[in-house]
Amino acid sequence: MTDRFVVRRAAEADYREPGALAPGSHGLTRWRGVGYDDGAVHSDFGVSRLVAGGVVPAHVHSFEESFHVLDGEVVLATPEATVHLVAGDYGVIPVGVPHSWRAVPDATKPATWADLYAPPAREKYGFDTYRVAELAVAEPIRVDARDPRTRSFGAITTEHLDKTRQSQELLAQSASMRTALLVYSGISLKMMVDSDLGATLASMFMVQYEPDGKAGPHDHPLEEVYLILDGEVDASFDGEQFRLGPGDVAWAQAGCVHSFAAVGTPVRWLETQSPQMPARHAYRYARDWTYLAERLDEEQP
Repeated sequence: MTDRFVVRRAAEADYREPGALAPGSHGLTRWRGVGYDDGAVHSDFGVSRLVAGGVVPAHVHSFEESFHVLDGEVVLATPEATVHLVAGDYGVIPVGVPHSWRAVPDATKPATWADLYAPPAREKYGFDTYRVAELAVAEPIRVDARDPRTRSFGAITTEHLDKTRQSQELLAQSASMRTALLVYSGISLKMMVDSDLGATLASMFMVQYEPDGKAGPHDHPLEEVYLILDGEVDASFDGEQFRLGPGDVAWAQAGCVHSFAAVGTPVRWLETQSPQMPARHAYRYARDWTYLAERLDEEQP
């Protein structure tokens, strides 16, 4: 293990009370998959759980918070809307926006969501979190990606990653970059939290590899985090090999050379990038620069 990447297994998940990261809360625990203490400078990624009756009072952060609900139901209140979130829903809470979480009244199991804080919360500065006055009580509404009044939220299902179901007749929304599915090299990618949703410091998206899906060794000028949801994938980070499965978390620092290859059945994971991808030169594939080196050798007199 080096300080350029982190791999943490689902069996190692250590859920703890968040303390100053969620002041005044009860019923909330969080497993920090990667953060400031790991050497991350742009990513604090974890999985949060809120049990029945739990609440996180209103607060603000000096970092951007993105989330994706993995299981159960939870209510999130912001000045934009009070939303009843269910598995598959996602969203972004911009820097300085007041928000609170509370369990659904008739919840029978904990709500679980993945979250990314960009940049990482710093213990030295009170985890960059501040308690504020409670928001006005409002009736929760469900996320509707077609409603521009709730522009900070969206929803994703496995059908969104099915390349055979992308015709306009099957889309709930008008065709646009918001509904686009990127397909390449046995890989399908669906954007979730990005600049179009209002994020400025990070992005969050869903990736699916078919059985023959592969991404050769490459690196980025940004940090990436991966939470495996379904299937298995063979991954390498700076030359070290790992087989990742459901619930495992990995982090690659900027400049960490990494690769992926699906194992058997399709594999699906949640991925984050922080900061957001630059307009150019976001991928540096080793094979392309090896090709250049070979060409230069051939051109030598």
